[in-house]
Amino acid sequence: MAGNGMRPAGTTGTGVPTSSTTVAGRALALGRAELTLLLRNKSALYITLLMPVFMVYAMRSGTKNLDLEATGLSVKEVTMTGAFGYVLLFVVYYHLMSAYTARREELVLKRLRTGETGDAEILAGAALPSAAIALAQCVLLVVAGSVWLDMPAPARPDLLLVGVLLGIVLLAALAAASTALARTSESAQLAAMPLAMVSMLGSGMFWPLAAMPEALARFCEVLPMTPVVELMRTGWLGGASTAEILGRLGAALVWVIVGVFAVRRWFRWEPRR
Repeated sequence: MAGNGMRPAGTTGTGVPTSSTTVAGRALALGRAELTLLLRNKSALYITLLMPVFMVYAMRSGTKNLDLEATGLSVKEVTMTGAFGYVLLFVVYYHLMSAYTARREELVLKRLRTGETGDAEILAGAALPSAAIALAQCVLLVVAGSVWLDMPAPARPDLLLVGVLLGIVLLAALAAASTALARTSESAQLAAMPLAMVSMLGSGMFWPLAAMPEALARFCEVLPMTPVVELMRTGWLGGASTAEILGRLGAALVWVIVGVFAVRRWFRWEPRR
């Protein structure tokens, strides 16, 4: 009963159902709980739904002043393909870093670990709403580009999807690892800014690597989001050789592995005092 301090049967202290016995069922239950919290958080909704749109508009204005002749790309092609990166950064990395930090400080993560749910399930379940929203926004970008901006249909939809999925996994891992730098959800938003800004300016979202000086382009090639952005751009516009595609896939996978290692090494389940 509600008045005796007992929680409803079939739930944990966090309100997450425990009746599911499969990995997928437990992860989905966590995802539903996290989605409910996201819908109640107006600032988080603003970041995940509106911030990417504002960034696309702002970056498009700046891209008009770039010399794109050497890249073979138009302003709308750079803007729309770079927009995938903005979506992943704000919807996945920026939001999840705040969410993971908040759940850690509220002892939600610690309580979840006392049940049958594994560590990977907890982190993946919490990331499901962000992943779903990011995928939906990327689909809307393709539709908007094809219908309203007269851009061609994706040349390699499979490659575009692979790039988006790798980006989601990579940024979810980096978000979890980066929570070691934050004490509160508010400070997490500040701690997320360096990687977000470096990625926006150096990973080809705003300024394509082909338009950069050679030395700068070589440095930017090793940034975490660069191979993901290049995969997504190639998936929509084509134009890359098999060797280039394989190289970008390999680089993205290496960064995913680095991200997973960073989570295992630095992610904290206990609140920071």
